[in-house]
Amino acid sequence: MKLGEKQVLTVVKIVDFGVYLGNDEERVLLPKKQVPEGIEPGDPIEVFLYKDSSDRMIATTNEPKLTLGKTAVLEVADVGRVGAFLDWGLEKDLLLPFKEQTEKVEKGDRCLVSLYIDKSGRLCATMKVYQLLRTDSPYKKGDMVSGTVYELSRDFGVFVAVDDQYSAMIPKREVYGKMYIGQQVEARVTAVKADGKLDLSVRGRIPEQMDTDADIVLKRIEKNGGMLPFTDKADPERIKAEFGMSKAAFKRAVGRLLKQGKIQIDNKAGKIFAADLR
Repeated sequence: MKLGEKQVLTVVKIVDFGVYLGNDEERVLLPKKQVPEGIEPGDPIEVFLYKDSSDRMIATTNEPKLTLGKTAVLEVADVGRVGAFLDWGLEKDLLLPFKEQTEKVEKGDRCLVSLYIDKSGRLCATMKVYQLLRTDSPYKKGDMVSGTVYELSRDFGVFVAVDDQYSAMIPKREVYGKMYIGQQVEARVTAVKADGKLDLSVRGRIPEQMDTDADIVLKRIEKNGGMLPFTDKADPERIKAEFGMSKAAFKRAVGRLLKQGKIQIDNKAGKIFAADLR
């Protein structure tokens, strides 16, 4: 019998409160309310094994949202003294210990986790899924993908599980705006590394992105009464803080607006103006 996994077991005994599954050496109870009608000794049943609130191994015919060695996005049902409790489709919520959280989670949050057996033999969840993610994705450079943010790193960037199973990262230079654990992202594959891991960008290809960025800049100018208090010569940090884009992207957007005759730059004043106000 394997804790945390789905398996087919044989009915060995029928009792008032359910049926026992297994063999002469090992038995586990399937509670009466989950026993299929017409079941007889010797019949096979597919079940999932976990531990109940009394730490006894028990079988269920309910479908768990997560099994051993797999990953899944689960919702935080509650937070207690020892960690968070996740809804995984079974009667007893799944414990996510504080020490297994890569970032603190609150009730209602969603997070990518895997299932493991702790030292006391109980099933628990962990957000430390990096080593479990696959590196054999079918995606190639230029493909659009979707995934879940599972870890944030100041040094490297944002770690994403594409399709909740493939290892990927948005490099630090490509991270714009606030991102958070559990966030669902749509991204473009910018590289497939030699080890199979993916590099992603949440920004579009340059031609399409240039139009999008130009529209963002123009709307900000209009919102500010037709003026922007800095030009494309501003510090990269200020541009990123104001627009969530790199200096290079900002320069391309400003250049597009200049070419379209929608803005004018006053380098002496260090400002950008809407063309109809000059």
